[in-house]
Amino acid sequence: MNVHVGDKGMAEEFDFGVPYADDGMNRREFCSAIAAVAVAGSSGMVGSAMGQPSDERPVAQTANAPIDKTSHKMFFEAAQKMGRLKNSSVDLVVTSPPYPMIAMWDGVFAAQSKGVKENLGRDPNTVFEFMHMELDKVWSECHRVLKDGGFMCINIGDATRTINKDFRLYNNHARVVSACLDLGFANLPNIIWRKQTNAPNKFMGSGMLPCGAYVTLEHEWILVFRKGGKRIYKSEQEKTLRRRSAFFWEERNQWFSDVWEIKGTRQAIANSLTRERNASFPLEIPLRLVNMYSQFGDVVLDPFMGMGTTMVAAMLSGRNSVGFEIDKALKPSIADFIGNMGADAMRRLVRERIKRHLSFVEEREVAGKEVKYWNRSLDCKVMTSQETDIELAWPDEIRGSVSGDFCHYCSYRSK
Repeated sequence: MNVHVGDKGMAEEFDFGVPYADDGMNRREFCSAIAAVAVAGSSGMVGSAMGQPSDERPVAQTANAPIDKTSHKMFFEAAQKMGRLKNSSVDLVVTSPPYPMIAMWDGVFAAQSKGVKENLGRDPNTVFEFMHMELDKVWSECHRVLKDGGFMCINIGDATRTINKDFRLYNNHARVVSACLDLGFANLPNIIWRKQTNAPNKFMGSGMLPCGAYVTLEHEWILVFRKGGKRIYKSEQEKTLRRRSAFFWEERNQWFSDVWEIKGTRQAIANSLTRERNASFPLEIPLRLVNMYSQFGDVVLDPFMGMGTTMVAAMLSGRNSVGFEIDKALKPSIADFIGNMGADAMRRLVRERIKRHLSFVEEREVAGKEVKYWNRSLDCKVMTSQETDIELAWPDEIRGSVSGDFCHYCSYRSK
């Protein structure tokens, strides 16, 4: 499917999804479900126009159209082969895979790897490698579908485990970095996600006695990779779109620190056939990453969609999304999660973001420090000239279908 962005002969083409086998969908139906035309609006908003089944090529809106809709598609199948996505069709990958050597994921890996199944409980080093070999296939597919200049952000934790009375660390993040470097990714500075915890017991092993205790893991990693060189902005339209997707100065200072302190999330999933629980990352993590490494109208991929947290972050940010999830039993839980979130709750989150910025401005001015620039769209002061064109996506309605194909659409209002 070819969708053009822009006007006056300037067009950006993105290819999203083929072939369309195994689920009864034909090409036209899929194009209708996932098509998005990103445009720059007169208010500075950027969005997408959802096409309908038609023999005609989708037509781009004018450069003055406000944000319209984004599309969000999920496939309930393994991500080792993402044949539905064409080469260089995705702008950003944000994901949190199953963590090798964490017991809750043993069944997921064993179901996909004979090597894991045969060696589980006997040879931990071999099991560790076989588990990562399954993840390697996904990272290879991510490299294929990412555009040059696109980013991949992977949230993963290391594991500690006792097997055959031998307690040790399994260094998942280092193994993922090694595999991604071999694929040709450039590893950029990574983020340490330090989980806030109220656990009273800080030690493992022999307690207060030396030489037998182990430090607890209280952090996970957010690994940041880029395919190829920096993203290139050639036309004025592309540069304007980038400016309208900017973030606040104080957000930059917080988000681009290499240590994030964010409370973790754990959700019980009663109807999942492959998981006793689903360890979803908190919405704040993909929300930051989507805003840091993509812009309005981009396509965000999560190959391990889980509860759909990345999808919700994309909706909140005016991006399109596509995801893969192997556990079909999660479908109703994902639908509930998106439904319970809803457009009203999303708008509250946008308002809270603006409120935080206004509080920052007020505190700075009370301290006698200058805030000299003005954002006309948000009607507020900002720190730098790069923030004067910021626009925020205001979700208006979320609709979709979970019977058959899982596809949701998010429409937007001006404010």
